[in-house]
Parts: sequence; structure tokens; C-alpha cells
Amino acid sequence: MFEVKEVKDLNLAENPVISQMSMYNHEQLLFCNDTATGLKAIIAVHNTVLGPALGGTRMWMYNNEMEALNDVLRLSRGMTYKNSISGLNLGGGKAVIIGDSRSMKSEALFRRFGKFVNSLAGKYITAEDVGISPVDMVWVSMETNHVVGLPGKSGDPSPVTAYGVYMGMKACASQQFGSDSLAGKKVAVQGVGHVGEYLVKHLVAEGADVTITDIHEETLKRVSNQYGVKVVGLNDIYDVPMDIYAPCALGATINDDTINRLKCSIIAGAANNQLANEKVHGQLVKDKGMIYAPDFALNAGGVINCYSEVAGLSAEWSMAKAEEIYTTIGNIVSRSSAEGVPTYQIANKIAEERIESIGKVKLPL
Repeated sequence: MFEVKEVKDLNLAENPVISQMSMYNHEQLLFCNDTATGLKAIIAVHNTVLGPALGGTRMWMYNNEMEALNDVLRLSRGMTYKNSISGLNLGGGKAVIIGDSRSMKSEALFRRFGKFVNSLAGKYITAEDVGISPVDMVWVSMETNHVVGLPGKSGDPSPVTAYGVYMGMKACASQQFGSDSLAGKKVAVQGVGHVGEYLVKHLVAEGADVTITDIHEETLKRVSNQYGVKVVGLNDIYDVPMDIYAPCALGATINDDTINRLKCSIIAGAANNQLANEKVHGQLVKDKGMIYAPDFALNAGGVINCYSEVAGLSAEWSMAKAEEIYTTIGNIVSRSSAEGVPTYQIANKIAEERIESIGKVKLPL
């Protein structure tokens, strides 16, 4: 039998989990644990004003559970803003599975995770993210209908994400260099997984001078050989001569250390939460004369692709919608310059205004 212990004088304000939820204004957290399959996961629902919370599932070997919690809270908040600024009728959510994606995957683990997703009754819709493949999502879909990005449907969102990043990067170039051509521009791409590789393909096709890095040596070698691009070490990527820095791996790479090493004019990549501290580093980037393309606006192609599956829209619609990221980023950068505030503030304001506006529509009569 379970032993029930009395808990006295519990101060929720001092609970680190509740405190973090309050800080980011989340609606719900679901902690998932299953000893039989080895599943340890967290699902975060940030905001459902615009619709059900859609966001991918990330599988990563976090150093500890609090690190995983912080990541899923930041990522899910980013999804709310991403879906809003993209004009989608979706809220923001995210999930993380704590584990090594190269050794700990199994059908049982993902099906058990699917049961947890299903327990939220459609409040959260999942898809793939870092460390997750469409095949993994098939296993999840065996236990829930609240999953997108499946083979034969909208599929892998990476090509659409990369195309949106590429278009937004060109919009930044137009503002910074007077032309949106990337021919001859030095671009450092950090992370050449699914999205990063597709981005490299676009850049090379336009004649950009590309340097890459990645944690996986075999991936580096293959992408370098296939596209004829230069390779540098993980920590060396911040010091190479570049016009554009494209972080396409994990977040927080714009921080106290790297911001003084980067010699770029533009920061535009697919990674989420690129600014280690939004207020501090967003302002520092602006002060240095760099253009920062707010990540949740720039990398929205993936969720656009997933939304097409939810709404029954075509692949052609997804690519056309991703192309609009050029205009979105261009408007953010122009307003930032005109109003004298960092780009992230402009992007946040646009997203928040839409949520507030639609929230009024949903008030009861």
C-alpha cells in the first residue's frame, strides 16, 4: 500500500516548480514517469487562448530534471509566441523526454508517452523536435490522435522550417546590406541536423560561403562532403570570420561569453531561445549594431507545416506561408530601427497583441 504523509505549511510560492510556472505564466505541467519503459518526460502547456497548444517533443540527455524543466518551460512559451506571430489558431506547448535519443528509444517508451499526451484530451498536440523522428511519432500515434508530422501526412517539418529561416535571413540581409542576396556572404551554421542541413543546401545553392559545426562527427563529414563547406570545432564556430551567425542547435548560444567573440552583422538561425537572457543579450546585440532575427518568428516554418496537417491544408500552402516569414522579419527589423528598441521586444509585442485581441473574442456573451 502507498503511505500517505501529511504535509504541513506548504508554501507554494517557495516551490521552484510553481514559481517557474508563475514566472512564465504557464497553464499546466504534466510530469510523466513510467518505470517499465524508462520514460521520464515533462509536458508543458503554456497558453491555449488561440487554440490547442501545439509544440514538438524533444528527447535530450539533460544533466538534471531542473534543467529539463527550465527548457520545456522556455520552449513552450516560445511556441505560444511563435504560433501567434505566424497567425495560426494554436496555443503554445512543448514536451521533453529525458534520455539519450541514440540508445534509449523504444516502441514501448513512445507508446507510453502517447498515453500521457492522450490524457490531456486534445489540450496539447505533439510533433517531432530535436532527437525525434517521424517514426517515433508513429509509435506515439498508436495511443493518441493528438499528434502531427506523421509520414504520409505533413511529414518531416524540417524542410519548411529551413526555408522559413532562409527567407528571414534574406530579409535581414536586405536591411543590413541593402540587398537580400546571400551570394558571397560568410555564414556560420551551428548544427547541421535536419533543419541545419536543409539550410546549408539553400545557402550553398545561392553561393554563400558556409562554415559548419556539429556535435556528431559523422554528420559533419557527410554534410561537408556533400555540399563542399568548411568544418570547424564546436567552440571555434564563434570566432570564424562571418557575416551571418546561424545557430541551429540548442539555445542560449548568445551569452556573456560568445557575444563578444561574434563578429557577425546578423544573427539568424533555427534554434529556439537563442538569447541566454532575453533582456540583457537582446539589448547588447542591438548595441553592437547586429540584427537579431527573433527565433520564434524566424523558425516558425515547422509549426506552420504541422498546422497544415491539423487544418487539412496543402504542402504548397505551408511553403507559401513560410515564405511570408521574409515579410514578418522585415517588419520586425524595420520597427526595431524606427522605435529604437531590440527586435525581440517588437516580436513579443506583436505576438502578445494578437493573443490579447483574440482573447476578447473568446469571452462569453
